[in-house]
Amino acid sequence: MNNKEQVATVISAALDNELTVAEVTEKLEQPKTSDLGDVAFPTFTLAKTMHKAPNMIAADLLAKIDQDAFEGVKAVGPYLNFFLKKGNFAATTLQAVLTQQADYGQQDLGKGGNVPIDMSSPNIAKPISMGHLRSTVIGNSLANILAKTGYNPVKINHLGDWGTQFGKLIQAYKMWGSEEEVKADPINKLLEYYVRFHQEDKEHPELDDAAREWFRKLEDGNEEATELWKWFRSESLKSFMKIYDELDVEFDSFNGEAFYNDKMAEVVQILEDKDLLHESKGAEVVDLEKYNLNPALIKKSDGATLYITRDLAAAIYRKREYKFAQSLYVVGAEQLNHFKQLKAVLTEMGFEWAKDIHHIPFGLITLNGQKLSTRSGRVVLLEDVLSDSTKLAMQQIEEKNPSLANKEQVAHQVGVGAVIFHDLKNERMNSFDFNLEEVVRFEGDTGPYVQYARARAESILRKANKTDFDLDNISIDDPAAWDTIKALSEFGATIKRAVAEYEPSVIAKYAINLARDFNKYYANSKILVEDDGLNARLALVKSVSIVLKESLRLLGVQSPDEM
Repeated sequence: MNNKEQVATVISAALDNELTVAEVTEKLEQPKTSDLGDVAFPTFTLAKTMHKAPNMIAADLLAKIDQDAFEGVKAVGPYLNFFLKKGNFAATTLQAVLTQQADYGQQDLGKGGNVPIDMSSPNIAKPISMGHLRSTVIGNSLANILAKTGYNPVKINHLGDWGTQFGKLIQAYKMWGSEEEVKADPINKLLEYYVRFHQEDKEHPELDDAAREWFRKLEDGNEEATELWKWFRSESLKSFMKIYDELDVEFDSFNGEAFYNDKMAEVVQILEDKDLLHESKGAEVVDLEKYNLNPALIKKSDGATLYITRDLAAAIYRKREYKFAQSLYVVGAEQLNHFKQLKAVLTEMGFEWAKDIHHIPFGLITLNGQKLSTRSGRVVLLEDVLSDSTKLAMQQIEEKNPSLANKEQVAHQVGVGAVIFHDLKNERMNSFDFNLEEVVRFEGDTGPYVQYARARAESILRKANKTDFDLDNISIDDPAAWDTIKALSEFGATIKRAVAEYEPSVIAKYAINLARDFNKYYANSKILVEDDGLNARLALVKSVSIVLKESLRLLGVQSPDEM
């Protein structure tokens, strides 16, 4: 039981269970400083139903509460402020962390239910840019958080591996391409051919006809077109995997757009059978007026299907394949209307599970205040950013700890981790400006700051040469340690909130605050003093190390033991 649950239990009892423990917990607040209390219950919301002034309610509740379980309880105006018993609470918290280790905070909310996560999804034959970072790292972190709470995440990289651009690419390769060039530098060479095609077709429009013919051949299963497409896809995927390896992100499926080519006819058939398709200017649409949405365009006037047709097929396939409890799409906020239409059409088709589909939108990354854009040339390659961040981390390691062993590995963990952490510490709907030097700083609200706090904890433990702890002797009543102990106790509740809100920033902010509390404790208390409290202090240090490492892991960030 964490501190809020303990307080909520006694308040619920004092209210004769008119509010459940869960309802009370929702209302609890944390005072700004520990001298005001550890947990506060505001009584404003009860004034209307109890027909009393909030300060009177607080005073009445105080008289009903059994205070033996607390160091003290005070009614301060409209608030009931609880002071927890430090020694007992510290011992219980540290015992839980040290006993459960990396499993601390684990919960079984999902009961093993499958959760497909549509994430990353770059286009074949184009480089992975900073524009792909958010979907990739948010999706990966959500997968870790879901697994921590009893779900079975299924990470799907829905590759952009189909469309008329492949006709253009095949035509460009046939005219200017070289097998050796593509094998040596697949993404850049394929992109170069593609860009050249668009330059040449301005003066030679007949190239577009040739490209359309190649795509028609591809759709018809022509052997040469199919082999080239498979090769372009394979070479692109090899290049992508280098970036995913850098980020330490793995996938369970690479089924992209092409995978659903033979699955869209069923979608159209269901829509026709249910009389949902209507003609509009030669095209076929599903009317969504009752959802206050524009019609969903299913087939163009030339019979071609669209993205939503493919996404309908993908949703149906994933339900059959995974029998999902939830299905998540980590896709930018600009696609909000698309996913509203997707859910509405599935609902019209009679699939009640459409309610279990959730679009997880996110804001933009800007560079010096400007949106990253392919057309304007503001393309920032993710590979370059990760390389530059690693170099910056190495520079700081050389300044702070030049004798550090395995410097290259640590610099990579710190540099890449800094980029991931910076993305995830921002609430996902917020856009943010990217400044590499700010991101890789060892001070401030950064990934390296959290990593460094954890490395400091490990350094203390190495100096103490302590690996085993007497769990019957870990009571701490040092006021300087109190904020750290309370933070440790909140880890499970933090994870629960993160999964409920699909919000990794909840974990990132928690990690920053725990690191800050620990650094304050380290600055104000002598830890390595040979006295009766040494075991308890080191147990606290070890607990901080465990929880910081696990917090970073949930974000997809590695945690070096030395920095």
